[in-house]
Amino acid sequence: MANPKHLAMLASGKNLWNKWRREFPDVQALEPDLHGADLRNVNLHGIDLHGADLTETNLQGADLSYANLIEADLRNARLSGVDLSDANLYKARLHWADLHNANLCHTNLVRADFSNADLRGADLSGADMNRTITDNAKFDESYQPGGEHGKVAPQKSQDTREKKPVGAGA
Repeated sequence: MANPKHLAMLASGKNLWNKWRREFPDVQALEPDLHGADLRNVNLHGIDLHGADLTETNLQGADLSYANLIEADLRNARLSGVDLSDANLYKARLHWADLHNANLCHTNLVRADFSNADLRGADLSGADMNRTITDNAKFDESYQPGGEHGKVAPQKSQDTREKKPVGAGA
């Protein structure tokens, strides 16, 4: 259940929320609790949600472009149709998240964990997926230029660098 004080602060607007995050370092340590909140179609453009607990939160259709979601917990979050373009999801946890038809263009996904996430139809063009975990993630119809026929190839470990088969030369 989301912290009512955190929800009230979020409802006061992005500028006050971001100011609150900067001015009260104790909140940084607590990590904002928005667990299970209904934030459908909310404009959160440029908001600072780093480290926030957004598990099971409904963010369908929300604008999270340019948002700071570093190390945010988005497990089981509903993010279908969300705009995450140019957002920073470094080390974010998105296990079982529903991101179908999401806009992830130019998003920092470095070391993010998309295990079992649904990314079908998501636009990943220009996204940085270095060391992204995608175990059992669904990528059917996902678009990323440079992949075969514009599709992204799922990776099976944190280290997405190509590994040589045993016995292959250096």
